[in-house]
Amino acid sequence: MKAKTWALLCALLALTAALLTGCGSSDDDTSSASKPAGNPTDRAFVADMIPHHQSAVEMAAVAKTEATSMFVKDLAADITRTQNAEISEMQRVDAQLAEAGITKGDLGVDGHQMGMDSSAAELRGAKPFDEKFIAMMVPHHEGAIEMARIEIDKGDNADLKKLAESIISSQERELKEMRAHLKAEGGAIDEMSDEHHSG
Repeated sequence: MKAKTWALLCALLALTAALLTGCGSSDDDTSSASKPAGNPTDRAFVADMIPHHQSAVEMAAVAKTEATSMFVKDLAADITRTQNAEISEMQRVDAQLAEAGITKGDLGVDGHQMGMDSSAAELRGAKPFDEKFIAMMVPHHEGAIEMARIEIDKGDNADLKKLAESIISSQERELKEMRAHLKAEGGAIDEMSDEHHSG
């Protein structure tokens, strides 16, 4: 009886030791797996896209009070909601990449290519407001799409690449809607858009 009890005790101790060893290796694996994948392009994308989004949100804030059409008012509300959420996501991922020791690179896109030649201050009191807002937002969206494509092509972080795909999808849709609205209203932005791309 005592021999059986002792054998059972030894077996339980061996099992416990094995489980503890397994847990230890599992924790180590989880720790290494949780380190975010990323490279300098990812951090450059965030560093450029966050202020780019913030400038769009600032322009949208002006449109909320000065736009004359429901189209522009609704577009401004969508830009505010969507891009503020994207800013929060980029800040979250960038904090992880910074903690992992990943340095910031360079997207190779200047302010003009980003569509950052204009600011919200230029919108205040603009007449006709809606046409001015769209004329400024079109190259701004084109710049965001250009940056997002670089992230997809050269970035390494899965969350940021997915976000870049979402930015392209939503802003290409908004570009089509803005151009259609402006055309219906008799405005034209083709010359300005062509100039943006040639710069």
